Amino acid sequence: MTLELLEHEDALTVRAHGADLLRYVHRPVMDPFEAPKPYLHPVRTLAGDVVTGYRPHDHRWHKGIQFTASWVSGQNFWGGGTYLRGRGYVDLPNLGTMRSLALSAETDHGRALITEDLAWHTMAGEHWIDERRTLTACDVEADSWTLDVTVALTNVRATALTFGSPGTQGRELAGYSGLFWRGPRAFTGGEVIGPGMGEQGDWLAFVGTHDEVDRSSTLLFQDDPDAPCRWFVRSEPIPAVNPSLAFDEELPLAPGDTLSRRYRIVVADGAWTFGRLTRHIADHPW
Repeated sequence: MTLELLEHEDALTVRAHGADLLRYVHRPVMDPFEAPKPYLHPVRTLAGDVVTGYRPHDHRWHKGIQFTASWVSGQNFWGGGTYLRGRGYVDLPNLGTMRSLALSAETDHGRALITEDLAWHTMAGEHWIDERRTLTACDVEADSWTLDVTVALTNVRATALTFGSPGTQGRELAGYSGLFWRGPRAFTGGEVIGPGMGEQGDWLAFVGTHDEVDRSSTLLFQDDPDAPCRWFVRSEPIPAVNPSLAFDEELPLAPGDTLSRRYRIVVADGAWTFGRLTRHIADHPW
């Protein structure tokens, strides 16, 4: 299956079968309160249905699919308020920015590969993290396609960094940090297949129904097999999935060390059953 790459001034689009599968905005323009960072939106099924939400009124910093961190040694690269133990969410001058330094893209052997170098800077302008990110669109089939995401975060400070979340700060079942998907508003109340909130598991699927068209879509999320996570997942009041970096335990990163993770997201037409999901995973070893 041939994939096309369309380059814009601030974004890349991957297309197959005449459908735009994803738009990756690597030079976003947004309010500093939303912690500017690259994001994927819209992401679509092969049928053309959008399976990501963008800047919802309840969490304006949620933008499709993003990789970010809600707590890094007291800094917030997520957006919005910062959760502090005993105080709740507080608006602080600690909202960081993830800057795209270099980006390349190519298509080859039925896949589209985007490679990007980023630098994470605090609101005070300090450079804390270098990141190498790859996004690979591949395995385009009759009713599904796959997005592979890899990240490598290197601590460029002279002191250790600590990744955490509202969960590590004491907010129960709010351990979001890392790769995060926000679904469209219509997916609220959708079906979650797999682990529940705070549980571990190799994969988790979310099935949602679209407004306007008589169709459903399924997103299958596969966690890094070398670094099992706890899942942050909600169907109510918002549709969201996150294999958390630090659900309830902080994750340290020493100076000069690199934290690497890989994830897989299958974007599928229709409401896939548990059996269909497990067959797909078995037929597509990672």
